[in-house]
Amino acid sequence: MKKRHVSRDRRDNLTGYLLIAPALLLILAIGVVPVLITISYSFQHYLLTEPQNRHFVGFENYIEILGNSSFWLVLKNTAVFAVISMTLELVLGFTGALLMNGAKKGGRSLVRTTVLIPWAVPGIIIAYMFQFLFNNQLGPVNVILSHFGGAADFSWLTKPWSAMFVVILADAWKQFPYVALMLLAGLQTITQELYESAAIDGAGKLKSFFYITLPNLKGILLIVLLFRTMGAIRIFDIIFGITGGGPASSTATLLYQAYKYLFSDMNYGKGSAMSTIITLIILAISILYIRVLGRRDED
Repeated sequence: MKKRHVSRDRRDNLTGYLLIAPALLLILAIGVVPVLITISYSFQHYLLTEPQNRHFVGFENYIEILGNSSFWLVLKNTAVFAVISMTLELVLGFTGALLMNGAKKGGRSLVRTTVLIPWAVPGIIIAYMFQFLFNNQLGPVNVILSHFGGAADFSWLTKPWSAMFVVILADAWKQFPYVALMLLAGLQTITQELYESAAIDGAGKLKSFFYITLPNLKGILLIVLLFRTMGAIRIFDIIFGITGGGPASSTATLLYQAYKYLFSDMNYGKGSAMSTIITLIILAISILYIRVLGRRDED
């Protein structure tokens, strides 16, 4: 009887493995194999302009990248971009989530649709839209500022600090609906009885926010931060469309630098090495977030 039970379990397990095998093979083909090929390219001298001169160079590409001052510049740009854009996205996302959660039944659909519109617009379209908005001659932003005594021809995209401000603003406007949607899901899990009890005890809305809302959203906030950190490190389309990494590489990020190695210099070796470095940075940050999230679940 026991042997029959064991054989049935084995048969069920085998059936299960056979059922998921096509999906696993697809994941390997689409996800794992390209990563392994990229890593192998990163250890080679691989210029598309020199197809016959492809050979193994070990860590030479990594040493060249890490020893170049441009890498540390784009790393700093990426860190500044990620921190400020995520802060803006959290502020705007919280605002949007509170608006959607508190909207009355009649206008709830309108509020939610309005908040989610930027997320539906492709990044490159948003990039060209912001490029027009902040154009120094025709841009509406300068026209509006000129009515309040500002410069009518301020060059937003030719100064390092203002160009970075524009790309951060564009990314925050594009991505805050995702944050709002995630936080809205968290807000709807908090029972109204907690707020009613706090109100009876004399707690105002601000205290309720800090002592009820935020503690109950910690898990979701960590997940949002994880995904948005990865998104900020991998930012490309908005920077490509608005500034092209300029002026003087002041808005170039890690992924934009990888793009330059791959498609401007035609250097698949250095481009693959840069891509591998980006993957390792994202992996390290992900592990850190997951550990913090796991520690919170244990508490």
